Amino acid sequence: MLRYVIRRLIVLGVSLAVASALIFSVVELVPGDPASFMLGTGAQPETVAALRQQMGLDQPLPLRYAHWIAGILQGDFGQSFTYKTPIAGMIADRMQVSLPLALMALALSTLIAFPVGLYAAARRGRTGDATVMGATQIGIALPNFWFAMLLVLLFAVKLQWLPAGGFPGWGDPLAALRSLLLPAIALALPQAAILARVLRSALIETQEQDYIRTARAKGLTRGQTLRRHALRNALIPVLTIMGMQFSFLLAGAIIIENVFYLPGLGRMIFQAITQRDLIVVQSAVLVLVFAVIAVTFLVDLAYAAVDPRLRKR
Repeated sequence: MLRYVIRRLIVLGVSLAVASALIFSVVELVPGDPASFMLGTGAQPETVAALRQQMGLDQPLPLRYAHWIAGILQGDFGQSFTYKTPIAGMIADRMQVSLPLALMALALSTLIAFPVGLYAAARRGRTGDATVMGATQIGIALPNFWFAMLLVLLFAVKLQWLPAGGFPGWGDPLAALRSLLLPAIALALPQAAILARVLRSALIETQEQDYIRTARAKGLTRGQTLRRHALRNALIPVLTIMGMQFSFLLAGAIIIENVFYLPGLGRMIFQAITQRDLIVVQSAVLVLVFAVIAVTFLVDLAYAAVDPRLRKR
């Protein structure tokens, strides 16, 4: 098991190093100069050159990359060109919204998907299975931003049970959770539909195994066989999807954050792109990439916990 963990950590480190170089290169290739953007089109060339020197943009790309990575390794992500504040603090503030939102959405999608997937697999080929699969297809096809607006109209405008948008901070935890509930539901619905379909397919495939037939021959019902024997062996593809979903929910909630006016990480990246605040974009995207790679590493460890055969590789 230790060798397996060490190998995965090496892969994690190499992936992060390659990702940092790609992120820096791609962002630097984007057209437009941050200094010219900040000063406006009427700025004098000498003024633009002075600002570029002050921001360090006149240095060679390899040197700028080396300074950026050296700062990150020391916990210093640099300073925002636009807001003149440390980027580490900006990311930490935004993660207080994006991370709980992603965790809430993932928890809701899992709570919905597992019973739905088990129900559909236990009734394979019957009316209940067809009904569930049809509902999940609708859930996948439904745009989450449109569903989010419906939730706002129903629960915020008509019933006035939940706030329509904004985030009050964690000074009042109950108010903070209430403000994240509607966006979490909007994000969770399509993810739950995907996860339920994957779980159903994995369970159906597992039911064809000999040990499942043996369990049925001993007198267990189909539902008991699914819960006691098939579910654990069907978890590997499900864990893969859950890891991908968490990464998407953390990094891909830009539209939902804008619908609900949430000051999350995705919205910060969008604003930084429009303001040509390149160092914020680079640092925030690298944090998201690290989160994705770290989740992948944890999923690999979960694989080893579920399937002991992987520990020997």
